Parts: sequence; C-alpha cells; structure tokens
Amino acid sequence: MAAVRVLGPQDLRAVNRLIDRDPAVDVFVGARVHASKLAPARLGGELWGYYESGELLSCCYAGANVIPVHATVSAARTFADMAARRGRRCSSLVGPADAVLTMWDLLRPEWGPAREVRASQPVMAMSYPPTVPADPLVRRVRPEEIDILHPAAVAMFTEEVGISPNGSDGGAYYRARLTELVRAGRAFARIENGEVVFKAEIGAVTPKACQIQGVWVRPDRRGERLAVGGVAAVVVQALRDIAPSVSLYVNDYNHAAVGTYQRVGFREVGCFATVMF
Repeated sequence: MAAVRVLGPQDLRAVNRLIDRDPAVDVFVGARVHASKLAPARLGGELWGYYESGELLSCCYAGANVIPVHATVSAARTFADMAARRGRRCSSLVGPADAVLTMWDLLRPEWGPAREVRASQPVMAMSYPPTVPADPLVRRVRPEEIDILHPAAVAMFTEEVGISPNGSDGGAYYRARLTELVRAGRAFARIENGEVVFKAEIGAVTPKACQIQGVWVRPDRRGERLAVGGVAAVVVQALRDIAPSVSLYVNDYNHAAVGTYQRVGFREVGCFATVMF
C-alpha cells in the first residue's frame, strides 16, 4: 500500500540513502537535507516522502521551489495532489523531467498558466580534472568586491530567468544570497579594470557533490572562449576545495553552453525540466 507523509529528523538516514543514489543530480535537495538535518525550522519548506510497503521510494521538497527526487509515476501523481491541496507557494517546479512533467500535467489546471516551461535541460557532471586549461585569472570573489559582482549577477539572472531579481524587496534578498556565497568562497569571477567579464557560483553543496550556477560572460566579450577556461577554473577549485563531484544543468537549446561544458569535460547524467511561474 502506498502512503505519503511529511518527513522529519527521524527520517534522515532513509532520506540520505535515497539522495545518495544519485548525489550529483539531487544535489539541491541533498544540500537542504545536509544543512538542516530535516529540522523543520531550518529546512526552508517541507520534504514529503512517498512509501510503498513501508519503504521510502521517493521524496519531494516543497519550498521556494518544488523538487521531486526519484519520483516514480505514482509518486509524482501523489506529490502533485499534495501540492494542489496546499496551493502554489513556489516560484518553480524543477527536477527530473519525467516526474516534473507528470506533476505539471496534473497541476496545470490549478497552478497554470506557467510563465515558461523548459522541458529538456541536460544535467551534466564530472568528478575528474577538466580536459582544457583553467583560466588562471578566474578566482574567488572577495567580500569587498560585492559591488563589482552584483551588476553582473543581476544581468545573468535577468537574461536567464526573464525577470529581474530586484523584485518587491528591491533586490535585498538576492544581494544577501550573493553576499552569502561570496563569504563562503563559492563565487568566482574574472575581473578586469573593475568589471566582471566572467562569473559563476557554486550554489548547492553536499559532502558528495556541488552544483555550478550563474555562468555568465559579459556580452561584448562573448566568442573569446572565456567561459571554457572560466568554467574549467571553477571545476578545478570546486573539486579541490568543495566536493568530489561537480554538476550543472543547462537548457538544451543553448547549444553554445552545452558545447562549452562538453569541452570542459562534463558528461550528461540526466535530464531536468523546469516550470516557472
């Protein structure tokens, strides 16, 4: 018999076993679980567990984003029903494409229309040195350089997501998150004459994997292969200092980015979909 319930600290071991089946793919939820130990006050949302015959088969994070993990078709349908009953509180539904698109088919009448659906986003990962030279000018951003990094980060977000992160709070939350990444040593950039020409961050981190996000090259410098050497530099430093595996995901129609990551040494390990609201 199938059952679903909200998970808590007592379920940590079972959840970790589930996430550890594919830590590079499930790194975002894994990071939330690792940081919070499933304490409700620290999780930033709920984690729903789907059981069959008493065994945890799938879970789904429900916070600012809704993210299924190893969701079977039955689990995805169950999670969609649970999400519909609670009402939409998230900005996106993201994760393994099969599960996300199954959930969206059921949630569309309640949550639709979506601002955008990106149905095919290759998940790529590597746990070995890059196959190209790392750019020696790409380094960690220092705390006193937040004002230099911030405009590039806003430009990247706006270009990628289609809306500015400077929303109703004037961008305070986004700037605070960026500052947090800088202070943690997880923001990287090549800075020339006081301006960012390449940047990327390490977002989610677990003991087994980390995820690159926010890769951006200043528009007037595109075509110079700055992204190839820059991403390679981030991978080198991430593998050395942060986690033994590095992953990212990318829109399949962004052929330039896919080619960049392949040249660095990334290989496809899964496929995401994202529904944005």
